[in-house]
Amino acid sequence: MAEHTYRVLVRGRFAELTDSQRGLLKERLSGFDFLRDAGFSEEGALTYDEKLDFFSYRVILTAEEKPDEAGLRRASGALDALGVDFKGLKAKVTDMDEMKINRPRRLG
Repeated sequence: MAEHTYRVLVRGRFAELTDSQRGLLKERLSGFDFLRDAGFSEEGALTYDEKLDFFSYRVILTAEEKPDEAGLRRASGALDALGVDFKGLKAKVTDMDEMKINRPRRLG
């Protein structure tokens, strides 16, 4: 099977955050620019809002198969690095190599 490029969107919820974890996450939000920092990238981007309930993790992966599992591992690794608990991880995968691009028709 040939390698493909995938966009993996992982969604989940924070679970039982302590006051110090909430403080850390809110502090991290203060320097976050959604338009600049929240896109799909090879490094991955963890996004959430000030409610600290739901989050999403966006990553671009190049793989032969199972990009959803790799995306889930990357997301859980990013959350573990922050020291926060989470639940309900779900991955949505888009194969960028198989996407149909609708080109605009030329006028005239």
